[in-house]
Amino acid sequence: MPDAADAWPKRGAFVTLEAAGALRGCVGQMRANRSLATVVCEMAVAAARDDPRFPPLGAHELPAVHIEISVLSDAEALRPVVPERVTVGRDGLVVRRGESIGVLLPKVATEFGWGSVDFLGAACRKAGLSPRAWSDAATEVFTFQAEVFRE
Repeated sequence: MPDAADAWPKRGAFVTLEAAGALRGCVGQMRANRSLATVVCEMAVAAARDDPRFPPLGAHELPAVHIEISVLSDAEALRPVVPERVTVGRDGLVVRRGESIGVLLPKVATEFGWGSVDFLGAACRKAGLSPRAWSDAATEVFTFQAEVFRE
């Protein structure tokens, strides 16, 4: 008998956990290689348990936790990389050079009040690169969008 999750489309997703208005965990997967149901379940557990920025979520914290699910579109290469082609509030960013990768969801730029240049710089820093690495031909930049569901 087929698994019910097989009926879901294959999509990437991020799960963000917040408690008392503060980030408590955020983990995701860009690849659309498994059903959305499977990805969301696995990323929810990973956000609660495996985000290296936070200790594992305790059962006593659950009543205060709010969950947000960002279902991702396919990433598209941004060529040429021109800041004006990044729409703040709509686009998320993936910056990659070699093994270094940085991903920022679309909401991050609006939460911090960044313009497209600052957003590109922050994605580069998340990848461990210099803030202007996006302008280097050796750096790949991709945009994606997210459909967000929040409790």
